[in-house]
Amino acid sequence: MFRHNKHGGTLARFKLHSTAGLHGQVVSYVFMMDSYYIGVDVGTSSVRAGLVSSNGRLIDYCSRPLQIWHYGSDYYEQSSKEIWTNVCEVVKSISDKIKDKKTVHGMGFDATCSLVALNSNGDGVPVNKFQDPNRNIIMWLDHRAIKQAELINNTGHEVLRYVGGALSPEMQAAKLLWLRENLPRVCWNETSVFLDLPEYLTYKATDQLTRSMCSLVCKFNYMGHETQKPAGVKAAEPGEHLGQGLTKIAAEQMGLWEGCPVGCSLIDAHAGGVGVIGADASGSGLPCENQPITNRLALVCGTSTCHMAISEKPMFVKGVWGPYYSAMVPGLWLNEGGQSATGKLIDHLVENHPAYREVQEFAKTKGTSTYEELNRVVIHLSNQKGLMNPAFLAQHFHVFPDFHGNRSPIADPNLKGMICGLSLTCDIENLAVLYVATMQALAHGTRHIVQSMNASGHDINTLFLCGGLSKNSLFVQTHADITGMPCVLPRESESILLGAAILGACASGHYGTIQEAMKKMTAIGDIYLPDDRFKSFHDKKYKVYHQMLKNQDEYRQIMDDQK
Repeated sequence: MFRHNKHGGTLARFKLHSTAGLHGQVVSYVFMMDSYYIGVDVGTSSVRAGLVSSNGRLIDYCSRPLQIWHYGSDYYEQSSKEIWTNVCEVVKSISDKIKDKKTVHGMGFDATCSLVALNSNGDGVPVNKFQDPNRNIIMWLDHRAIKQAELINNTGHEVLRYVGGALSPEMQAAKLLWLRENLPRVCWNETSVFLDLPEYLTYKATDQLTRSMCSLVCKFNYMGHETQKPAGVKAAEPGEHLGQGLTKIAAEQMGLWEGCPVGCSLIDAHAGGVGVIGADASGSGLPCENQPITNRLALVCGTSTCHMAISEKPMFVKGVWGPYYSAMVPGLWLNEGGQSATGKLIDHLVENHPAYREVQEFAKTKGTSTYEELNRVVIHLSNQKGLMNPAFLAQHFHVFPDFHGNRSPIADPNLKGMICGLSLTCDIENLAVLYVATMQALAHGTRHIVQSMNASGHDINTLFLCGGLSKNSLFVQTHADITGMPCVLPRESESILLGAAILGACASGHYGTIQEAMKKMTAIGDIYLPDDRFKSFHDKKYKVYHQMLKNQDEYRQIMDDQK
């Protein structure tokens, strides 16, 4: 059964999922209130800023694209200089329309968990053999350090218990080891400090090298629950006021006031969690109503998907990162599952299909997006064939989604994607079937993660989704049907920006705690309920998902056998 608060009917309205935001678009409003916060989100391919009211409404918004250097299969790099320039531009686009700058009471930053290398002057240090100092960031999805991660995992160190038993090549320790081994002169010896990208943003804004507990714990493997802090390192919890606020230089660059409070940063997925997981569920009829927020799972869905579950006590889940203390919500533990490629996988499979250009042209003639048109094709084919649900289009077509390795719960970066059901057909119908099967595969991955979490002590019964993919109704409904759990969307679709703004609200002193701010500034929007009529079908597809995982492991064993 499907419930949609604004648009009636099953899958009544589809929206284009976007991992990049609305590049360059500025929405202008008349500012009536006198208390605002600015949230800044640096995603994989764009920088965004949002002006948020004290009750959590997005008032204004601006975005700029980011350059990515991608070479080989595993190398992804960016420029911290370009990122900071774009940060200042998007904030200034908003602040220029605010007559009284002092009505902005605080600001917060989030960003991808990418590694930034800086020299003693704060300038970039190259992280590649090309020796280009502008390319001083190893991006979060970069997998150059797979061998280094394996080396660390072979140590059996106690810290590995707090990353699900295996360190990912996406974490900073593996990347740091790669730099030391491969670029000792060009990078390692020239670098004064390595920062997580969210920490770099607050450093540029406040001139303070205060480290974020979120970044330290989740990406640098610091044990946040230990009472002894690392020597010479100043760390702060999410939303904690940093230094004296915005420096004079940063304030001028952004068009804000010197001293404007700045909250300690979060990784982008964690900001999304803050922006969605704490909404008041009173009167919703959801399973999580009148229960603690520990019964909820936040899915932050974009280029990748992060699955954020919090608990009062540490939960050790094999293949799932954490437990991390005070990494997202101060005082609570966090487990973080994830899929390394979700929106990126959909784009990859759809855009490389021979029929993609045809769908794209149809969309242009109708003035709609490519994904809106593709969703329309899915519904049309389902009705044409007399199917009870679009899911049945992929009854005999199966996708295993780990094209960029498995982050959770298998924790194997060497896993690959698989497709079963290919033929010589390459028309629009074939593309639609591939598209539906890919959506199902990603939802099966989420089901696998949720089952692993609940088997290890969590009691998750409701999914809260945000991010670009959550704007695609087919993606959301498929997750509800396959997991058997309600999927809740936020009132404000830009929940990651809202999460960043909440950090600023806490830094300003307007709210005493992150939890208080989450409850007051976030709200439930549309709700998608699972359709139990198709449970048997999805259970069978889930068995196929696990069989494909088993088959891939068997193929490896056959080919690696030295006999």
